[in-house]
Amino acid sequence: MATAFQEPDAQSEARGLEYGEWLAMLLEREATMRRQKRFEARARAAKLRHDAQIENADFRAARGLDRNLFMALAGCDCIRKHHSLLITGPAGVGKSWLACALGHKACREDFSVAYPRLFATLALARGDGRYGRILKQLAKTDLLILDDWGPEKLNDDQRRDGLEIIEDRYERRSTIVTSQLPLDRWYEIIASPTLADAILDGLVHNAYRIDLTGESMRKQRSPRASETAQA
Repeated sequence: MATAFQEPDAQSEARGLEYGEWLAMLLEREATMRRQKRFEARARAAKLRHDAQIENADFRAARGLDRNLFMALAGCDCIRKHHSLLITGPAGVGKSWLACALGHKACREDFSVAYPRLFATLALARGDGRYGRILKQLAKTDLLILDDWGPEKLNDDQRRDGLEIIEDRYERRSTIVTSQLPLDRWYEIIASPTLADAILDGLVHNAYRIDLTGESMRKQRSPRASETAQA
């Protein structure tokens, strides 16, 4: 609370206030500062690819993005209810940007978020003893973003890792997956009918879908820090 009072604006606003009003003001400022620090810590830990924010989403582009659905997802109820989201579409239409914008909002809402280079991280962890610890961290993360799923086929280790992660998170945590490939071609990525059924059942059940279309938004350069400039 002492830090909140040291702010110049707080000292200025305190003049002329009754003690109860002054105390309420300090408590509110302290709470705001704590929320901001938690958000900054969560955002650093998330390591999101884009500094994307919901209010900069471009709904004008003809790419099939439903404003009502996206804004409902931004409310984070899907995370509270442990639903997932699958975003598909060609390169450059903003899949990663939209996923990061939702991740940024989740950090703001005090959820833990991770945007890992999943299979590369787990491959390294097998060799340095961190494998089990990382799997536990991924299982507990409120929102896991798996960006750019495919197009290379998964190897045996990656299939097993994917299955374990999806099973650990199923109906317990939320996952966002983005891919250039349509959902009906994800079996090709997993390259194992049995494991593909198990992995996709855990991903698709209760998942929201955003299927984007159109040309690359990278061709539409804009000076403002918007999705058009970073898609």
